[in-house]
Amino acid sequence: MCVCVCVCVFDDRAWYPLGRIIGGTIYPGLMVTSAAIYHILNWLHISIDVRNVCVFLAPLFSSFTTIVTYHLAKELKSPGAGLVAAVMIAIVPGYISRSVAGSYDNEGIAIFCMLLTYYMWIKAVKTGTLFWSTMAALAYFYMVSSWGGYVFLINIIPLHVLTLMITGRFSHRVYVAYSSLYVIGTILSMQISFVGFQPVSTSEHMGAFGVFGLCQIHAFVDYVRSHLNKNQFDTLFRAVISTIAAAGVLTLAVLAALGKIAPWTGRFYSLLDPSYAKNNIPIIASVSEHQPTAWSSFYFDLQMLTFMFPVGLYFCFSNLTDENIFIILYGVLSIYFAGVMGVMVRLMLVLAPVMCILSGIAVSSLLSTYMKQIDDVKVEKKKQRFEGNYFMRSEIATLFVCVMSVFLVMYTLHCTWVTSEAYSSPSIVLSARGHDGSRIIFDDFREAYYWLRHNTPEDAKVMSWWDYGYQITAMANRTILVDNNTWNNTHISRVGQAMASSEDKAYQIMRELDVDYVLVIFGGLTGYSSDDINKFLWMVRIGGSTDKGTHIKEHDYYTPAGEFRVDKEGSPTLLNCLIFGQVYTEGGKPPGYDRVRNVEIGNKDFELDVLEEAYTTEHWIVRIYKVKDLPNRGA
Repeated sequence: MCVCVCVCVFDDRAWYPLGRIIGGTIYPGLMVTSAAIYHILNWLHISIDVRNVCVFLAPLFSSFTTIVTYHLAKELKSPGAGLVAAVMIAIVPGYISRSVAGSYDNEGIAIFCMLLTYYMWIKAVKTGTLFWSTMAALAYFYMVSSWGGYVFLINIIPLHVLTLMITGRFSHRVYVAYSSLYVIGTILSMQISFVGFQPVSTSEHMGAFGVFGLCQIHAFVDYVRSHLNKNQFDTLFRAVISTIAAAGVLTLAVLAALGKIAPWTGRFYSLLDPSYAKNNIPIIASVSEHQPTAWSSFYFDLQMLTFMFPVGLYFCFSNLTDENIFIILYGVLSIYFAGVMGVMVRLMLVLAPVMCILSGIAVSSLLSTYMKQIDDVKVEKKKQRFEGNYFMRSEIATLFVCVMSVFLVMYTLHCTWVTSEAYSSPSIVLSARGHDGSRIIFDDFREAYYWLRHNTPEDAKVMSWWDYGYQITAMANRTILVDNNTWNNTHISRVGQAMASSEDKAYQIMRELDVDYVLVIFGGLTGYSSDDINKFLWMVRIGGSTDKGTHIKEHDYYTPAGEFRVDKEGSPTLLNCLIFGQVYTEGGKPPGYDRVRNVEIGNKDFELDVLEEAYTTEHWIVRIYKVKDLPNRGA
């Protein structure tokens, strides 16, 4: 029922004048889960507001993630490894950034779904039963309904099966597990309207389909081998394999040429080529979570896990089982895409769980080894009082256990500090430290949205960059042109063109889009670096990426030396575009100093003709302008 309602809802307050079909542009898992919990609690006569369900959903599922991490690591190594991994993932900043209270996003439940699918897959491989394979398919369906990152999952599991084939470990258990998972999981995933026929028509899913076909061929070959002698089998095998390979390649080529198999999406290309999105699809590259991961972020979000990760890989390699091969592949691919390629910050969410699991295996194995040395020495001390080297063994083992305990305590302290400083404050309410160490609160966003809600007509249309669309819709209850869903690149491009154009050209675009108010973010007074000037080049790139934006050229906004500057050396095109005037109007009065760019602005005399200032918040972070009507009489 919830899914049907979600699919049919049309939002006419977003993406004006297009609107948005909710079910066709989102993954429904998050909302269906929230609604289910809400109705179950009310059925149990536990009265709770649906907003509180949404606020505490991510912390609830993070506790589920801790439990499933324990069971996954237990299947891979031992209960001790599971316990250490569970403790690590419970506080690791790389995951807690999306599991704090109030973080109502797909990733809040998706990481649990991903690890649950992995756990069910490991159980299916180890047992070879249809029950665990079906459970893995159901977990995969939940994952598909929750997050687009399911593409990583449906590629790593086939890669695991392919690796088992290459290494000669393929068995009837693996055949039953993967065949059942692929068939049931694919059919179920196609029931999600946002996914539709993608599992059988897009390049991202063709690897899984190809491995499924290889499984059937492998099983058929094993069956034929058992009924023919070696010479007959070799002759038949060469003929059949050559025919099937040629037919398969030809079929894929024809389907691709006819457009039946869609090419890889921009996000998938970005995994293989980090520069692809920036050069070809700037809307993808402009998302902060799709920015390359800084190396410092690994230590900041993972701390000692970065050092224990290779140790965990070593212990998995030393005991190479089917399930350990899977966790090795998961770990290596995650660290490759998140680190070596430096592709996306968001992949830290995929990396953090496997870092905890492998680190849990490493810490558990090391502590078990050295604790055993201490216990063995006590026994030897009773048996041999005059022989042996038990004294040094005991000292070294004790020292190592103490050092590891110190590292674990430091990890706990680091995670607590990072969580309190970086991930515990709402992004909509900013804070900073004063000169005396006191905390200063900047509540400009809520102030601006409150003003919009109470001082503008209910049908007013607000133009802003897409980052603030959801907030304006929810907190100001006003119609917006673009929002964080970013489903329509052309519409976002039009907004970028308005921001990057001269005032006259921008006014034509705003009249075309029926804009009443324009909202911009300015951090030059307070030092808030995530303002619209620092995002402006993305507006330029996205604005110039469509046919109507051919007049927008990125190089026009740079100085002859190739620098992006807002001082007197800045490009005339930049110093006279709409957004420059919006953020710096009245701010150019003496001294006109921008604390973010650390320069004195270059155009202090910018006067807006087609916009009038409607409201500026206390700290000048949010500025709202009203679009003037056309004059009744011509000039």
